[in-house]
Amino acid sequence: MAGVQGRVALVTGAAQGIGRAIALTLARDGATVAVVDILEDKLAGVADEIKAAGGQAAGFKMNVTDEDNIKQVFRQVVEQLGRLEILVNNAGITRDQLIMRMKRPDWDLVIAINLTGVFLCTQAAVPVMLKQRWGRIVNISSINGQMGQAGQANYSASKAGVIGLTKATAREVASRGITANAVAPGYIETPMTEVLSAELKESMLKMVPLGRIGTPQDVANAVRFLASEEASYITGQVLGVNGGMLMP
Repeated sequence: MAGVQGRVALVTGAAQGIGRAIALTLARDGATVAVVDILEDKLAGVADEIKAAGGQAAGFKMNVTDEDNIKQVFRQVVEQLGRLEILVNNAGITRDQLIMRMKRPDWDLVIAINLTGVFLCTQAAVPVMLKQRWGRIVNISSINGQMGQAGQANYSASKAGVIGLTKATAREVASRGITANAVAPGYIETPMTEVLSAELKESMLKMVPLGRIGTPQDVANAVRFLASEEASYITGQVLGVNGGMLMP
């Protein structure tokens, strides 16, 4: 089975932005997609969009900070779609502020969604993948988890944590034919970045050697590859999708 044709994928944070692009791309390439988000009205629209294009999808409302809710939804996905072979942990938020002014609730919420949520979803998916002896886990990190960003101590810490979690997961599950990798986007045009000031956007663009802002589709293409059969010998890696903004 090449690519992702015939596979069953679950994408968190799939209602908009990068998550939506990932869900649409996997479905277009033949995967059945569980579209998961806390934004129930928007996720239904994404599932309908996939179906209208001839793909297969089902929407599931889920809060990645609620462990019981996660377990329930993952059970529903397996029961309804038959199995779970690809997990894309994409859900994430920002609550930006300088360290000296950052409120503890904003630190805790970003860590809970961006890092603990990835852990809990991975923990729910791994037993299913172990039984199948096949699986792909793709976690969405960030360039700011690799190089840091002023005003984003919580976000940068959470995304750096995702990289460590990815590598640990890869070592634990490799013997069962399961891979775990991370994609680290750079400056991508999303609802999360469109609220930035024009001055900040311009300064960020100057740091990109390719000279353009990335798109959600750029990230989705990388995820599709790592989720495919063609990436079977790649695990524990971080794929930067940043236009050359960071070259480690």
